[in-house]
Amino acid sequence: MKRFALIGRHLQHSYSQRWFEELFARLGLEDHSYELKEMPTLDGLREWVQTEHISGFNVTVPYKQEIIPHLDAMDETATAIGAVNCVTVERVSKLQSDQVSESLSHSAIRLVGHNTDAPAFRDTLSSFITHHSSLITQSYILGTGGAARAVAYALGQLGIPYTFVSRHPEKWAVASNQWSVIGYNQLFTSHLSPFTLIVNATPVGMYPAVDKTPLDLTNFHFSLFTFHFYDLIYNPSPTLLMREAAACGAQVKDGLEMLHCQAELSWELFRSTTNFS
Repeated sequence: MKRFALIGRHLQHSYSQRWFEELFARLGLEDHSYELKEMPTLDGLREWVQTEHISGFNVTVPYKQEIIPHLDAMDETATAIGAVNCVTVERVSKLQSDQVSESLSHSAIRLVGHNTDAPAFRDTLSSFITHHSSLITQSYILGTGGAARAVAYALGQLGIPYTFVSRHPEKWAVASNQWSVIGYNQLFTSHLSPFTLIVNATPVGMYPAVDKTPLDLTNFHFSLFTFHFYDLIYNPSPTLLMREAAACGAQVKDGLEMLHCQAELSWELFRSTTNFS
């Protein structure tokens, strides 16, 4: 049996298990399973992977950055972003244990971090703003966590300038002075261009807290602008933020297509991983 999983702290919102189970059914992989594993901390992560014979797993909030010290390596994209949402597991035989570090030889596994959020966001964003992609002159990323960093990396690849929006901009700007950071109260008081993209990379508004929104759009109207709101949340859809933005005249998109895209990329990594027995 090949076992895969999603790890996080609260996973009631997740559609990942459904997506992978449908994939395995289509491919006739009856010896494959995917589970949701809620973890209050990452203590014992390596032991869980080894004893439960996990072949690969995805990572969601709040562990996309916290997991890094628990890994043995990261690919180039994950390293550049500083966040991981996919981990492949390589199993090392006793004969090969002398070729790996002492810390690995006792555990017989090698955990490698990847980031499939960034390419998934990039590819799905391109279809969302296809008619205005060359006109987007600025973007704002709500949040500063692992998902927000993946979004920033993708926007950089597309040549779209971005600014992070944080509830504690002073604190975050000091720690990450290479990025532009503003507070939520500055977002609509700053100069907004006619073509602006706003990405919600926070969990605010996610099930079960469906009556929450990261932005107060009261008395704001986007009719004179071409605003695009991309909310990475997919449960519920539309979110309160999406409904309010659409009512103000903005174009909106949820995160379901991105979920499917990053899952497909994760599966490619999982199935291409060489497991040594």
